[in-house]
Amino acid sequence: MLRRVADHLFWAARYVERAEWRARLADVNYHLLVEGGATSAQSWAVLLAITGEAELFSRHYDTAEEEPVLNFLAFDDRNSSSIRCCIDAARSNLHSLRHLVSSELWLEINSLYLDSRAWSFELFETRGVYAFFQEIKGRFWAVAGICESTLPRDPTYDFWQLGLMLERADNVSRLLDVKYHLLLPGVEAVGGPIDLLQWAAVLRSASGLEAYRRIWGNSIRIDRVVQLLLFDPTFPRSARFCVDRMENALERIANFCDGNDAPRPIAATGNLARILSERGAREVIIGGLHEFLLDLQKECARVGDSLFEEYLRFE
Repeated sequence: MLRRVADHLFWAARYVERAEWRARLADVNYHLLVEGGATSAQSWAVLLAITGEAELFSRHYDTAEEEPVLNFLAFDDRNSSSIRCCIDAARSNLHSLRHLVSSELWLEINSLYLDSRAWSFELFETRGVYAFFQEIKGRFWAVAGICESTLPRDPTYDFWQLGLMLERADNVSRLLDVKYHLLLPGVEAVGGPIDLLQWAAVLRSASGLEAYRRIWGNSIRIDRVVQLLLFDPTFPRSARFCVDRMENALERIANFCDGNDAPRPIAATGNLARILSERGAREVIIGGLHEFLLDLQKECARVGDSLFEEYLRFE
């Protein structure tokens, strides 16, 4: 497979996952505010902290209230990671690869792109925040289902998986970091109603609330949430699951390339896999969850750099 092709597949998947993740965050935050009745200035600003875009936002908007934050995250073309820009970037990466992917995948991405051109904040006013995000989350689920059902298990699928899983692992680490350090009003509120509501929202953001309850019931504890979202090898949105899938994809890619004397960069994810397989939630919380999550994000960046050097760099 050409490096250019691999690069486009990798980034198309990353942008699709990034757009879906932002839709999840905005939708869950909206429900959290409705259920909890929060009205503080931090209520919407926390989304900017999760995505790491508070500085960029401040260049274009004066206050982090509902309308400007939603507009910035969903529609703003000045934000290269807004939902609309991510969809645009995913389509651009797939445009030249229509011969490699299924017609169903291209049609769904292209249709989503065309619809996104007409999006504006007025949609929230006419249809409601809940209805809008429910619809676009359904569109992303359709993309995911089409990929799983129509892409042959060859390097095309594997490079898509690498982009998807790397983006997902990085996103869940940022979500946990912001909740653990920014959302809680004070130490005295740990274990209180607001704290538990926010941790439930974290689980909902990763579609993990039902999975959590199946294992531990309705009692929400921080260490159990961290265990599920970081270390559980069976939960599809945990960091451990994502890294395991990346290692599997890299193994298949390396085997496919053996005949061309290509390098075998299985070690690209080796340190990340070791960190997530040898440690657990209680250990990292005691040792410093924030520091662990920062290390996790740095390792994700190193994996991305390694993949670029080995497989994705092209002139």
